[in-house]
Amino acid sequence: MPIGSITRGTTGTNRLRRIDRWIATLPVLRSTDSPLVVDLGYGASATTSLELHQRLSRVRPDVEIVGIEIDPARVKLASASARPGVSFRIGGFEVPLPAGQKATIIRALNVLRQYDESVVLESWRLMVSRLQPDGVLVEGTCNEVGRVASWVDVTAHGPQTLTISLRLAELEKPSIVAERLPKVLIHRNVPGEKIHAFLLELDRHWQFNAGLAVYGPSQRWIATADGLRSDGWPILGGRSRWKLGELTVSWDAIAPLGFGWD
Repeated sequence: MPIGSITRGTTGTNRLRRIDRWIATLPVLRSTDSPLVVDLGYGASATTSLELHQRLSRVRPDVEIVGIEIDPARVKLASASARPGVSFRIGGFEVPLPAGQKATIIRALNVLRQYDESVVLESWRLMVSRLQPDGVLVEGTCNEVGRVASWVDVTAHGPQTLTISLRLAELEKPSIVAERLPKVLIHRNVPGEKIHAFLLELDRHWQFNAGLAVYGPSQRWIATADGLRSDGWPILGGRSRWKLGELTVSWDAIAPLGFGWD
C-alpha cells in the first residue's frame, strides 16, 4: 500500500520554477547513466511534472520524469498528459519504481508541509533509500506563486544544505521565508534555535545593505550573502546563484536542536 496521506494537491504553472532551476545544476544529473527524476506529490494536475521535464531535458535530453501521487484519481487525470519521458503512477513515500530502478533525484515539494514534524525524518529515510548512489532528495515548500521558497537537499549521508530562494523585487525582509520553511524547520524559528539566529542575521545584512538598492535588488542580495559569509556563516555558491535570489547554507549551521540523522 502507498505510504502517506492524500494532501490538498494545490499546484500551479511555474510554481516550482525556482526549485527546478536549482535541480538542473546538480552534478548527479549530469553524471548519472540513468537520469530518472521523481516528482513526488505533484498534486491535482500534471503541470509540475511536465514543467520539470521541460527544464531538465535542456541539461539531460534523456531524462525520465516519473510523477507519483497517492490519489488514484489524480494519477488517472495526469496520465492523460503522459508523453515520452514523462509517466505517472500511484504511490507515496515508498517511491514505487519498476524493479531494479532507483531515482537520481526525488523532488518532494509542498508535501511534508501538510504532515506532522514527527514524520519528517522517517519519510526522508524512506525516500533516500530509493535513490541511486549520490542521488539527492529535494524536499521543501513554497508559496502559491513560487516567489518564496526553501528546500533541503538530503543524501544517503543526511541533510546537506538549506536553500532559500526569493523574488527580490519589492522584498522587505528575507525572513518572509519563515512561513515557507521545510517542515523540519518551520516550527523551530524561535529563540535558541539556529534557524532563528540565521534569519535574524539575514534580515540584518539585508537592511545594512539597503543603500545598494539603487543598483538593483540583486546587488543588495549579493552584498547580503557576502556579509553573512564574512561573518562566518557557511554560505555556499557564488554570485551567479545569489543574483537569482538564492542563498544556500550548510545544514549544520541551521540544523534543529536535537536533530540526528545517524
